[in-house]
Amino acid sequence: MRFTPLPKLSLLFSTKIPRLQEPFYVQSPLVYISSNTSSAIWEPSGTSSFSLPSHSTFVQLLKKRPSLTQIKQIHAQVVTHGLAQNTSLLGPLIHSYIGCRNLSFARIVFDQFPSLPPTIIWNLMIQAYSKTPSSQESLYLFHQMLAHGRPTSADKYTFTFVFTACSRHPTLRGYGENVHGMVVKDGYESDIFVGNSLVNMYSIFSRMVDAKRVFDEMPQRDVITWTSVVKGYAMRGELVRARELFDMMPGRNDVSWAVMVAGYVGHRFYNEALQCFNDMLCHDEVKPNEAVLVSILSACAHLGALDQGKWIHVYIDKNRILLSSNISTALIDMYAKCGRIDCARRVFDGLHKRDLLTWTSMISGLSMHGLGAECLWTFSEMLAEGFKPDDITLLGVLNGCSHSGLVEEGLSIFHDMIPLWGIVPKLEHYGCLIDLLGRAGRLESAFEAIKSMPMEPDVVAWRALLSACRIHGDVDLGERIINHIAELCPGSHGGGYVLLSNLYASMGQWESVTKVRKAMSQRGSEGCPGCSWIEIDGVVHEFLAADKLHPRISEINKKLNEVLRRISIEGGYVPSTKQVLFDLNEEDKEQAVSWHSEKLAVAFGLLSTQEGTIRITKNLRTCEDCHSAMKTISLVFNREIVVRDRSRFHTFRYGNCSCTDYW
Repeated sequence: MRFTPLPKLSLLFSTKIPRLQEPFYVQSPLVYISSNTSSAIWEPSGTSSFSLPSHSTFVQLLKKRPSLTQIKQIHAQVVTHGLAQNTSLLGPLIHSYIGCRNLSFARIVFDQFPSLPPTIIWNLMIQAYSKTPSSQESLYLFHQMLAHGRPTSADKYTFTFVFTACSRHPTLRGYGENVHGMVVKDGYESDIFVGNSLVNMYSIFSRMVDAKRVFDEMPQRDVITWTSVVKGYAMRGELVRARELFDMMPGRNDVSWAVMVAGYVGHRFYNEALQCFNDMLCHDEVKPNEAVLVSILSACAHLGALDQGKWIHVYIDKNRILLSSNISTALIDMYAKCGRIDCARRVFDGLHKRDLLTWTSMISGLSMHGLGAECLWTFSEMLAEGFKPDDITLLGVLNGCSHSGLVEEGLSIFHDMIPLWGIVPKLEHYGCLIDLLGRAGRLESAFEAIKSMPMEPDVVAWRALLSACRIHGDVDLGERIINHIAELCPGSHGGGYVLLSNLYASMGQWESVTKVRKAMSQRGSEGCPGCSWIEIDGVVHEFLAADKLHPRISEINKKLNEVLRRISIEGGYVPSTKQVLFDLNEEDKEQAVSWHSEKLAVAFGLLSTQEGTIRITKNLRTCEDCHSAMKTISLVFNREIVVRDRSRFHTFRYGNCSCTDYW
């Protein structure tokens, strides 16, 4: 890769980088160092004289990693004894402040340097800022450093820290490219540290052509180089290419595996993430770090892969891995989304220390299980322990109220958001409010709420109201809403059309159904096909409606026919065909609803297991007919069935559902 260096420094760095405002340091006349720091500074000599400490004494004290308070005391003594001009002392003082993450005081010492600081001091400050949200200050210092010229020339470490700072701000991509030109001019392009920071910067900016070119031209590479380029492709969703490079790596560490697993999870390739995790355990001596465990628990949560999730939990306990906040939160979320809210509660109750993340995860888990009262109780317990909710916490509470029909409680929480917690409701919170009112049948109130929103309502909010219209059979309001959605966001309301089509079908208005389906076809918005997953013996099986691809589909169809026959005879099940989208005869309608994906999944569960809970995950809202069938299957076959649909859990036992038919 070759760059033409620009002729002038002013042109090279034309991007204006704002200065940070630093607090003014007020020097204390005299502050004594506390006894727990050292007794070597002030030692009485007789009754009236003291021996003055040398600069080496202060340096030795600073090497002992004192606390911030002690560093300030040492600093005060340095000033008091006239050593503030001693450059060999100021470096350790700056380093100590940075070590305590107090850049303000480090910057004050740096700015008061009695002479031009050496390159190592510039690098110290540039590196410190590059790790913070204020990383643009690194570039300001770099600009100052170059303006002074020699003897404070930038070295390979300077460039490494500058590229790190640029990586934190997408707007500084051009600045980083110009600095790359300087690297080539100064002959540092072959240095592995500079090369690694360049590959990382271009990968973060999704400039994979440039990242790969730097990678290919590097005379030496290490695991960091390979991991950076793999991460770049994974972030872009080019997972095949990422995996090819990952498999070519001469050596991998825990970060490399974390990048690959997180890449799969981030782009919803959950089965591939599980396979990658298994490869790590079977074929590599590297142990999974926190990032790997959190990502793989997230994959289990999305798939409803309870057995895999439980195995990972056992692995964590067996290997005595610290239950950090992130891992604890991921475990709670995994158990909740796999239908074991009791296990999620057990993990939560066993934590010695809870933070807002773990509280929020527990509240959200209770919410999706429709346990509104327990959700509110846990929320009040969190407040009693002094935690302030954030917008995600309140979203979980509002969802819990919506799924449980706790209208007044939900309204109270919503209206308390600003006065009690200073949180301005976002679109998602208004969506919960509309869903809360709509599910309860208060459609006009929901309509007024959506019209009075301080921001433009999005399609999701209108769809929530449209879904309520379908539940309560209000065709007129449904038509008004779909027209408004069309004006709000043309071409992006396929889900709204599906709901409106379902609404027309449930009312038997087949001409309207045909019209809507035609509009959907013209817009290319046929809606997302129903899909269900079930885990059997650690393997996740996927089913589409009327699936023909599963290797055991003939057995599954035979079992499903047996199940439907038995629940009709023994349980009184009668197929509900209100939502069939086509004007068919009754027999064909019954056949159409018989092959929904969750019915195939439950038939496979009954075929493959003799006892225990059957757990199914579905990507759409479960329909009335499948809901009725699952209740009857749980009664006739004496099995607990847990179905997680798009928004909540349904636990079927003895012919009843945990949602009490309110969903």
